[in-house]
Amino acid sequence: MRKVITAAFVSLDGVMQAPGGPEEDPTGGFAFGGWLFHHWDEASGKVIDETLGSPYDLLLGRKTYEIFAAYWPYVAADDPIGKAFNAATKYVASRSATPLTWQNSVPLRGDAAEAVAELKRHSGPPLLLQGSTDLIQTLLAHDLIDEFRLMTAPVLLGPGKKLFGRGTIPAGLKLVSSRTSTTGVVMSTYVRSGEVTTGSFLQIEPTEAELARRERMRREG
Repeated sequence: MRKVITAAFVSLDGVMQAPGGPEEDPTGGFAFGGWLFHHWDEASGKVIDETLGSPYDLLLGRKTYEIFAAYWPYVAADDPIGKAFNAATKYVASRSATPLTWQNSVPLRGDAAEAVAELKRHSGPPLLLQGSTDLIQTLLAHDLIDEFRLMTAPVLLGPGKKLFGRGTIPAGLKLVSSRTSTTGVVMSTYVRSGEVTTGSFLQIEPTEAELARRERMRREG
């Protein structure tokens, strides 16, 4: 069974919109395109090289596909990321009838969650999900993401497209690796580890004041 790996650049408040440049994705009036640029360093590049240095197929939403397709086929032939992206099979969740012109592109028609679940059932390399915030929400809602490789930059961006948005369902995660760059970017990998578990730090029986507080909270909603 194949894994879905989400590799994402995110701000400390969870925004992943347009890390690469001002014109990448200005939708919604987003004014901070290119926010990752000044946080990049050698350590960040090494982590990216590790992620992209293993076999994978790309999994993309239509908008991210269009961003990539207008850029990566035109970089220098010896660019390692461009070479890997151009060679990879690209599965694209799209409702558009516009042809996919980038080499090795395969459209996923119909229900995106069903299509990705079907891909996961077959053998093959991991499905590396890049960008694609709308597709991420769909896959989160159907519990189809197995691993998160996050590069969290020390910046607050406010409104913008979030990694964990409306599609997020409760889930337990396990941290399997973590490094910090010279610019303060925390590079972490998480895998699914079952359900959310809860407990309590209370060491005494609830007082009358505590019981009254709880009742007030229930009334106030």
